[in-house]
Amino acid sequence: MRKGKRVAFFVTGNVHKFHEARDVLSGYGVATAMLNIDAVEVQDDDLENIAIASVKDAARRSGLPVFVEDAGLFIDALNGFPGPYSSYVYRTIGTKGILKLMKDVGLRDAHFQSVVAYCNLGKKTKLFCFDGQVSGRISYEERGSQGFGFDPVFEPAAELGKTFGEVTREEKNRYSHRARALRKFAEWYATQV
Repeated sequence: MRKGKRVAFFVTGNVHKFHEARDVLSGYGVATAMLNIDAVEVQDDDLENIAIASVKDAARRSGLPVFVEDAGLFIDALNGFPGPYSSYVYRTIGTKGILKLMKDVGLRDAHFQSVVAYCNLGKKTKLFCFDGQVSGRISYEERGSQGFGFDPVFEPAAELGKTFGEVTREEKNRYSHRARALRKFAEWYATQV
C-alpha cells in the first residue's frame, strides 16, 4: 500500500449514498469524491449487469477511474420484486405502495443487495465488482426518518426490530448491504493504489 492520500471517484447523484460511502471508505484511508455524471442505467434483471454498464459509461465520460453502486430490495413473498427495479418502484409507488402490496402477507422476509463496480480505462482496462447483502423483513408500517428509499420499511435481522430508517448512518454502516460491498471494494482498492 502506498503512503499518502488515496481518492476514489464515486459516480452518483444520491448524496445519501455518497455520505455512506465516504464514511466506510474513510476507515480504509480512502477519500471519496462525488461525481454527478449522467451515466447510462440499463434495465436488467441482474444488479451486476446494471452496475457494469453504468461504470463503463461513467469511466468513458469522465476519463477517470470510477466506481458506482447499484442496489435493490428483494421481497420473498413478491418473488424478489422490486429487485433491480427498486429505484423506479420507489419513485412510482414508494414505501406506501410496497406496504399496500404486503398488506395481508404474513411472510415478510426480504433482503437488500448491493453491487459496487469499479472501472479504470487506463492502459489496461480494469473492471471489478463487489457485492454485499443483508437479510431482514418488511415492517408493517413506516418507521424512522433516517436514511432514504425503502429504509423506513426494512428491518435488518441484525437490528432486532428497528428499521434502517430508525438507525443512524453510522449504525446502518455496521451491517448494511452497501457497507458490506463498499468494505470489499475498499480492501481491494487499498492494495491497488
